[in-house]
Amino acid sequence: MKTIAYIYIFSFSVCFLNAQEGRVNIEQDKKIVALLGIYKAANETSTYYRIQVGFGSHAKAQKIKSRVEQDFPSMYSKIDFDSPTYRVRLGRFKTKLEAERKFIEVRKKYPDAMLLKPKKSTK
Repeated sequence: MKTIAYIYIFSFSVCFLNAQEGRVNIEQDKKIVALLGIYKAANETSTYYRIQVGFGSHAKAQKIKSRVEQDFPSMYSKIDFDSPTYRVRLGRFKTKLEAERKFIEVRKKYPDAMLLKPKKSTK
């Protein structure tokens, strides 16, 4: 009789223990969204040091970019059109020191690479 009572108590307690449900509500201040917009705009207009690894026709630039992405997968790469050619540029470095360190590494694979200074803002 005691074992049946223990079974009932155990099964009753298991039903209540499994009935838990979790819910997380995140309330975000609207000013955070505005600050993120300002941050994104500032990053888009800010200047960076870049490394140019090659240039040429669009097809050639695509080939260079794919090789660069294999050689330096952690670095940001982009094809920019600067009339009359397409240029493959690598990295977005805030400081000259950081850019020069990566430039030395890139020149080992791409000896014709050039370190580009940031353009001056006209604002």
